[in-house]
Amino acid sequence: MSLRWLLAGVLVSLFSYAQVSNAQSEPSETIRVDSDLVDLRVSVVRLNPENPVSALQQKDFLVFEDGKPQEIVFFAGEDSPFDLVLLLDLSGSSKDKVKLIRNSAKRFVDSTRPMDRVGIVAFADVIKIVSPLTWDRGLLKDAIEEIRDPLSGTNFWDSLLYTMTRVISEEKSQRRSAVVVMTDGVDNALPDVYGQGSRTSFPELLDTVGRSDTLVFPIYLDTEEETVRRSRVPRDAYAIARDQLAQIAVTSGTKMYRANKLKDLDLVYEQVIKDLSMVYSVGYKPSNTLRDGKWRSVAVQLIGRQDLTAITKRGYFAKAEP
Repeated sequence: MSLRWLLAGVLVSLFSYAQVSNAQSEPSETIRVDSDLVDLRVSVVRLNPENPVSALQQKDFLVFEDGKPQEIVFFAGEDSPFDLVLLLDLSGSSKDKVKLIRNSAKRFVDSTRPMDRVGIVAFADVIKIVSPLTWDRGLLKDAIEEIRDPLSGTNFWDSLLYTMTRVISEEKSQRRSAVVVMTDGVDNALPDVYGQGSRTSFPELLDTVGRSDTLVFPIYLDTEEETVRRSRVPRDAYAIARDQLAQIAVTSGTKMYRANKLKDLDLVYEQVIKDLSMVYSVGYKPSNTLRDGKWRSVAVQLIGRQDLTAITKRGYFAKAEP
């Protein structure tokens, strides 16, 4: 009989731009794994982004379950390829802004590794697959050039859910996968924001992020002053949106980035790609073999590396398949 394990996300408050109010409680979201091997995606983050870091080895990692050290039985390093989707929020963008977004997206493509497949998805009130996953960088850039002015409205939650469950999951690839999403996070479904917004609720989206092996790297693009002035979106909506993006990062076991303006995206994209190259797969068979449905906390540490920190999902429910 196949056993299934349910994983949920790690909280590292150092990299959150907003507090997550329920960070101390056990999450309701779960991830399923089809064996008794707990497979962690571990993001290694430099505390000083300017410091170069050589590739880490299995011996550099320690894994703890409920405070007890575990034996690592599987390890894949930074040379493992990714399926990588760039998800672009085009809502409210003028012609000049769309041009900047296109140029930054091309530079994002240039910074990716040749081994990684890349796709581009854009959204406002509707979702458009600009390019499916491909290794052809020329094809990607040609597709990016065809991005045009969107309609109004922002269905962010629907768009991220679609990208994770359709654009990536339908590929049925054994490769590691990630979504890099550039957005201000303000879905029209938020309170007092005009428009219908996403049909997906934020708790539903967060549950999917928690269940998925696909990493989500949110980039918060600060549009608050301009948008509040132009369309009277309440400032409270931006505070909620930033908090939700932080929750997505925490639940996915990643970090949230920030771009104060569109021109900052080039440097932020470059940083994201560097951090993606420091994502490791670490697997262990837990010493506690009881399938009692109880919560097992998980922590990963790096040995002798004060310049780095490791982020991963924060635990799982030990539950057997009925």
